[in-house]
Parts: sequence; C-alpha cells; structure tokens
Amino acid sequence: MPSSQRRKSGESKIKPRGRATSTGPNCTEWGFLTTWEFQVRPSAEKHFRKLYGPDGGWARLFSQDESYMGTELIRDLKGIRTYLTLDFWTSEEAYDAFRKRHHAKYEALDRKYEEMTDGEREIGRFVRVPSK
Repeated sequence: MPSSQRRKSGESKIKPRGRATSTGPNCTEWGFLTTWEFQVRPSAEKHFRKLYGPDGGWARLFSQDESYMGTELIRDLKGIRTYLTLDFWTSEEAYDAFRKRHHAKYEALDRKYEEMTDGEREIGRFVRVPSK
C-alpha cells in the first residue's frame, strides 16, 4: 500500500486496545480516528489479523508516541476477508506529526506487509464530536 494512503469521532463505550489499555487514557479521551479498509488475500488472513491488530506491528510502531491511544481491528460480516483498522489518536495534528517524524519506519513497514492484501483504501479521518 502506498504510504500516502495508509494509515478517529463520536462517543464510544468501547475502550481502544493497545497502549491505552494498560498505561494510557481511556477511550473518552481520544480526539482523532483514522480508518482503513483492507481486502486480505486468502492465504494471509491469519497473519494479517496478527500484524494489523491491537498488538501487531502497526500498533507497536504507533505506540512509540504518547498521543497514540490504540488500534482496533474489525471484520466485515458481509465482505469476504474485508477488515477495517481503527487507529485512535489524541488529535489529527499529533498523528500527522508522528507520520512525519517516523516516515522511513512507516514506509518500511508498509512495504513489508503489502503482500498480504489485494487492496486497501483510506475510509476517512474523523474527529470526535463533543457531547456537550
């Protein structure tokens, strides 16, 4: 997947997993969400789940930053081998700054994992809507 494509809004009762579950703030404190859709190759589904999930390679890379809140991996019940990643950050600015600072690592991980998917696209970038 090209790095220009790769990798949060609304109140959720689900606590993001990853760095936030043990040492960071709870889910009510995230402010930005970036969401990606992946079409996973049949032979790579198990490996994809491990690497793109809340304890996988992307989450480990992101967890180098205190503004990263966690990652969720969800599967579409209607789509064959269709997954979404939800990456939670404190703000869009923090996410963009992380991407800029870690560009080389991000690109390397992107190239390393690209053979597991037949397609991917950014669903969107979302900001949390305050409840008050």
